[in-house]
Amino acid sequence: MKINLYRIYKCGLLTYKLQGHAKASRFTHTENYPSAAEPMAMSFQELHRITDGFSQNRLLGKGGFGMVYKGVYDNGEVVAVKKLHNRPGLVEDQFKNELLNLVTVKHQNIIRLVGYCSEAKQIVDEHKGKKDLFYREERAICLEYLQGGNLEELLSEWEELYRIIRGICQGLKHLHTGCKDPIYHLDLKPANILLDSNRIPKIGDFGLSRLLASTETFVTKTYSGTTGYMPPEYMHRRQISSKFDVFSLGVIIIEIIAGPEGYYYYKCVMSPQEFINHVTENWSKRVQEKTMSTEELLEVQRCINLALRCVEDNQAKRPTITEIVEELDMISQYAPFDADAGDETTLSQNY
Repeated sequence: MKINLYRIYKCGLLTYKLQGHAKASRFTHTENYPSAAEPMAMSFQELHRITDGFSQNRLLGKGGFGMVYKGVYDNGEVVAVKKLHNRPGLVEDQFKNELLNLVTVKHQNIIRLVGYCSEAKQIVDEHKGKKDLFYREERAICLEYLQGGNLEELLSEWEELYRIIRGICQGLKHLHTGCKDPIYHLDLKPANILLDSNRIPKIGDFGLSRLLASTETFVTKTYSGTTGYMPPEYMHRRQISSKFDVFSLGVIIIEIIAGPEGYYYYKCVMSPQEFINHVTENWSKRVQEKTMSTEELLEVQRCINLALRCVEDNQAKRPTITEIVEELDMISQYAPFDADAGDETTLSQNY
């Protein structure tokens, strides 16, 4: 679904017009949680009310573009309200990116957009020694509330970790291949992978995402993201492609399996084979303690090998997200393999 964005300021409320529907939705006060299938335009007054005035007691998290608050409706339903900072230009682009990309995506491993708000409010302020009337825009995005935390807080058994890895990959595959035009997230990191009450992973924070008309490599003039999760072709040449997200995904999988410092040890301390042996040895202790099976240990080995392919410096050597999902689907069917056979950082063909 393509969306045309129209700024129609009526009573200070931004409304949106969906192409092909010729209608703009306006949402003011309601006593109930907005559970409609389509995201709704919401008033800033309403968001102010359900977050208790954007109280510090309701603060869930904060980032470079805004603060996230817990919003509670009168019937007890809960949402997450992301209130963006007032920074002209930059925040407007971030708001538009996140809103328009989220509204086109519906998948169990992508965070659900509930509503949005953009209001122009008149305020009295001083400029160059003179008081005058100015417009200040209040922007916010309302999302489903996920009470399971994020990957930074993840401690779990392998069966659950493996399910989380697969869920992240399936969500990313939907972004890259499940929409009319591919969506590149461009800021995948543990803090942006949220978990619901059933520990189902959902990709969130689409502020830096790009919807592109093709799968070709693009060059951007801007530089933004999170150090440690950005691929070398972006850091050195500002190149963006689907392999950007694949690199970030690889780092995330390494950190899930080997801990928060896992990627650092792989790049700076150990050779690829030493790193694989180190990871295998650590997980082997669980087999000895009989808290995991030998088959699960083999899954760990194959997943870490797959993750190392994802973080290849040469983007052409990285697998596509479709290939990653296919390999994950097959991993549990593979027979044991010899990690010393063939290339150290590729999966053996003799499973």
